[in-house]
Amino acid sequence: MDTAFAPADTLKRASQPIGQIAVDLPGSTAIFRRHKLDFCCGGQIALQQACDNKGLDVDAVLAELAQLDRQDAPVLPQAPAEMIEHILTRYHAVHREQLPELIRMARRVEAVHREHPDVPTGLAKHLEVIETEMLEHMAKEENILFPMLKMGGRGMAVHPIGVIREEHTSHGEQLERLMVLTHDAKPPGGACNTWRALYAGVDQFAEDLIAHIHLENNQLFPQFEPARSSCC
Repeated sequence: MDTAFAPADTLKRASQPIGQIAVDLPGSTAIFRRHKLDFCCGGQIALQQACDNKGLDVDAVLAELAQLDRQDAPVLPQAPAEMIEHILTRYHAVHREQLPELIRMARRVEAVHREHPDVPTGLAKHLEVIETEMLEHMAKEENILFPMLKMGGRGMAVHPIGVIREEHTSHGEQLERLMVLTHDAKPPGGACNTWRALYAGVDQFAEDLIAHIHLENNQLFPQFEPARSSCC
């Protein structure tokens, strides 16, 4: 970055944790997803470092952020109990509906189009792995962590939160593999309706899971953890 001419607020944003920018600046998550900048599991590193790691021009990313429409975004609940209820209904329940249908469609596409050069071989099996891990993960949150957070147990929650954060990192790695298998959820030309519906569903699942992890990692959990340094 050319620091000689950069405004002070731009320099400040470049040094902010990318997860904090995602929380504070509505619309920034779409930019981060487009550039494949991890604001969920890797949200604690500064934007400058995140761009350097990806070989991106931080000035170009900052220019996109500066042009965001700052119209009022939907307000999410901030109180832990209300946020947890939102997570349960908006994400946990939705993931439980999404994954079995995606697995069913993936099996069909792999069987019917097994001779096609772009068939996503192994997609159904990978989705089954994701489903197994997600069900176990969500059960831990619902039965252990969330009740603890609702009771306000700050000290006791630090270790369980650490475990959940580690599992979120694993979910991020599984999503990366999912995108490789599906060519970033882009169906080939002439794909049948099931194939197109499958990839649309994969894209929606990925977007939902990213938003889900972001909400927990960057908005819910910090309310129960020691203050983190904002420096990189």
